[in-house]
Amino acid sequence: MGDNRGYRLAPVSAASGLMPCKPPLTMHLPTRLRKAAWVLALFLHLVPAQAANENASDIEDCKADEVVRFRGGTARLENDLFTGTDQNYTNGVAFTAISHDIAGKLSVECLPTPVRLHAELIKFMNPDFWADEENSAHTQNVVVKFGQSMFTPKDFARTDLIQDDRPYAGLLYVGMSWNRRKHEPQGNSEMLDTREITLGVIGPWALAEQSQNLFHDAIDAARFLGWQHQLKNEPALQLAMDRKFKDYRGTGAITPGFSAESIRSLGLRLGNIETSASLGIEGRIGWNLPNDFGTYPIRPGAENRPPSASIHGGSGDAAVVRPQPGVHLFGTMETKLVAHDFSLDGNLFQSSHSVTRRPWVAQAAIGVSAQGMVAGHGAKLAVMRVYRSREFKEQGPSQAYGSVALSLEF
Repeated sequence: MGDNRGYRLAPVSAASGLMPCKPPLTMHLPTRLRKAAWVLALFLHLVPAQAANENASDIEDCKADEVVRFRGGTARLENDLFTGTDQNYTNGVAFTAISHDIAGKLSVECLPTPVRLHAELIKFMNPDFWADEENSAHTQNVVVKFGQSMFTPKDFARTDLIQDDRPYAGLLYVGMSWNRRKHEPQGNSEMLDTREITLGVIGPWALAEQSQNLFHDAIDAARFLGWQHQLKNEPALQLAMDRKFKDYRGTGAITPGFSAESIRSLGLRLGNIETSASLGIEGRIGWNLPNDFGTYPIRPGAENRPPSASIHGGSGDAAVVRPQPGVHLFGTMETKLVAHDFSLDGNLFQSSHSVTRRPWVAQAAIGVSAQGMVAGHGAKLAVMRVYRSREFKEQGPSQAYGSVALSLEF
């Protein structure tokens, strides 16, 4: 493959009889990426600006802790090159912004328009989510997420459709979630409820081929040559409900000293990205455990807390608690019943390549997480290795990949 590195096959036209060629890279990749980056930048600029203009008069009458202000963020990279392979779920990136905590009843008139509409939609679909919103001991926050996932078969050099391996597939998405943390005074446990809505696109518009080519060129790795067979363009939608339980550890940002705990989780996802139900548990042990709900690979509800601050804090400076240094080991186990997975079942609204999905999938992860202060800002770094059982009948060995996440307090 030495002389072919960097070549990409153009679609073969039956009418014209054109043969594979090497299109100039500048005619395809940079233009599309520039357009995608321009659209994203415009979205990130206009949405807050529009929301600020529309709600300016209302927000003036709102308390500081009733207005959504983003105070932290997380960047996450997942790739199977960390484990020495390049197939199946081969890469995922996600960027999330996490708001400060809002205690008690939600004042929807104080929210930016997109966040308010999102909250009203969740309230319509799940009226019980805010049933106890008068309880001032309960807190909530908002998470906005943008990400991309890609999937490939094992043989990068084949240009034909590989019938007995998973399809080439890409997903580009943006999501928003509400998280409510609840603790009843008479109880010894607390709960985190998450409701997330994700919108995106599957297919060439997800730019998975271009992203992978950029990355492989940067590390001098061979390109995958079968992207012309990837799933077709299709809108993507997913609704997710997640619930986590753990023992109550107070309202501080950490559990001081050496300790251990377990976090249980239930999840339900509906949509053409994935439809599934899951059951999981995480155990962790270490020094100054963060008072959050654990560490997970990219999934709905994963970024469910400020990266470093008082969990039940309000709006003033006195509510912010600078994190103390800490480190802990963690391990997770999850089983999932899958009714639909776009990366295996293919397109939902049109015919496409697919494989025979296994209904039960198990996943386990082990990793280490550390938090502290960096340049005056709270920071948290989590590194994990994830193991996943076979997802389809034609698959060879089970998969493993690595995940790295860096969280910062703004």
